Amino acid sequence: MFEPRGHADMYGVIPVAPTHPEAVFGALFTHHEGYSTMCGHATIALGKWLVESGRVAATEPETRFAIELPCGLVRLCCTVQDGRVVRTAFDSVPAFLAQRDAVIEVAGFGAITCDLSYGGAFYALLPASRLGLDFFDTPLDRLVAAGKAITEAGRRTLNIVHPDAADLGFLYGTILTDDAPPPAPSYNLCVFADGQVDRSPTGSGVTARMAADHARGLIAAGVERSFSGPTGIPFTATAIGETKAGTIPAVQVRVAGHASFTGTATFAIDPADALGFGFTLPASYGALRR
Repeated sequence: MFEPRGHADMYGVIPVAPTHPEAVFGALFTHHEGYSTMCGHATIALGKWLVESGRVAATEPETRFAIELPCGLVRLCCTVQDGRVVRTAFDSVPAFLAQRDAVIEVAGFGAITCDLSYGGAFYALLPASRLGLDFFDTPLDRLVAAGKAITEAGRRTLNIVHPDAADLGFLYGTILTDDAPPPAPSYNLCVFADGQVDRSPTGSGVTARMAADHARGLIAAGVERSFSGPTGIPFTATAIGETKAGTIPAVQVRVAGHASFTGTATFAIDPADALGFGFTLPASYGALRR
């Protein structure tokens, strides 16, 4: 997300025409490393924007519709009061624990054990304590560095396959968690792309965590759990039904949260501006000379 309009940790949504007959809207998601297959916090924000902008007709107390995302069709339910969306919930694509207790060699940490779980994107899941790091007291940059190292190692060594879509078969990021047992409220940190940090609890990551815990028998269907990210503002998640991804047992998860508008912007490009289409800072001045 190039400067001066963006920054390295910005996340974006690109509206596109849907191809699925049930979808009223389509979207692509982008970040500083490229594109992603699913974004829960953006889906929650899209629900509010689509209803309050009039692109989807509001019905009180609930407005239901579906949108098409790279991971598939996602159904939304917006709670509407006096014309305003006060809560958005979405039902995930089939989510599943792909690899239980996968062992990978990570620089600086040796052999570590994690779960590989899919919730619209694949994540490596593990508590920070497994790395010898206190989740709440360790400086954020150390947690980010650990998450990035795990993702890089996992991308090199894990065999990741989605049973229904080959292009979804890659490790999107790593989620480090606290040690709270299900269904107690939990905090986590999602590190994705090239060390980017999700400010939210991560909708697809929350889905992946619920899928892993459900597969392990740690949380039953219908039990709600609260998840918080770096801002402390939580999402809630509930396993709402068992299903399959290909032949793999899977679960559908309902994730809910609230979004707020923060403003609008109009960008201009001066024809004489050599940096008009945006820039990123070089790794060194040598890159400029080349």
